[in-house]
Amino acid sequence: MNAMARDGLPRGTVPSAFDTEARFYDRLVGANPGYHEHLRLSARRLGLPAKAPGPRVLDVGCGTGASTAALLSVVPNARITAFDASGEMLERARSKTWPGSVEFVHTPVEELAGIHGPFDGILAAYLLRNLTEPTTQLRRLRELLRPGGRIAVHEYSVRDSRRARLVWNAVCAGVIIPLGKLTTGDATLYRHLRRSVLEFDGIAALTRRLTEAGFTDVHTATVGGWQRGIVHTVVGTAPLETP
Repeated sequence: MNAMARDGLPRGTVPSAFDTEARFYDRLVGANPGYHEHLRLSARRLGLPAKAPGPRVLDVGCGTGASTAALLSVVPNARITAFDASGEMLERARSKTWPGSVEFVHTPVEELAGIHGPFDGILAAYLLRNLTEPTTQLRRLRELLRPGGRIAVHEYSVRDSRRARLVWNAVCAGVIIPLGKLTTGDATLYRHLRRSVLEFDGIAALTRRLTEAGFTDVHTATVGGWQRGIVHTVVGTAPLETP
């Protein structure tokens, strides 16, 4: 995606856009059939062990905590560090009830201030397409994993499928953008969502991106329902030896 996408936002302003819309976010994603279950599915695909003490997990771009809750539902004994660049989204997350094993950190992925590995697993949901240098940030995330640790990238990807693009455009035009404007009074963020997905990597390119970032055993799976072929999990493993 170009730094300024038509009908979209400059990448550097995305966190501030989420600050503005944070109070509506949970309501809007709650209207998306499968949103929370798909996050739980990607969390399960990490294959984290239910061991004592629980695995250390990094929730990258946690927003209001939906992905954090998904991780806890799959691995209740996990020790989770969740972070986001949007202070308002993070404040919404912190206001919810969490066990003592969950901590929230305010930092962009480009800085990772206060984030210290090694982690057993990483979940990065709906994040990469908003980054200026996603491969660089994937390399930095890989360095935070223990050898053999895994990352699950949970992301929209429609470029490789004509059907997926048609469905995505139809749902955005008929549901997401109108509902976003009705709820918040401003459709800018939702037009950005549409355009950023259309211009992001196809699933083949996203798979290569993880391989180029040094992950091994990279494989993909999609979800069910209308988002089949639109929402994907791309899983990769940190090598046992530094590449």
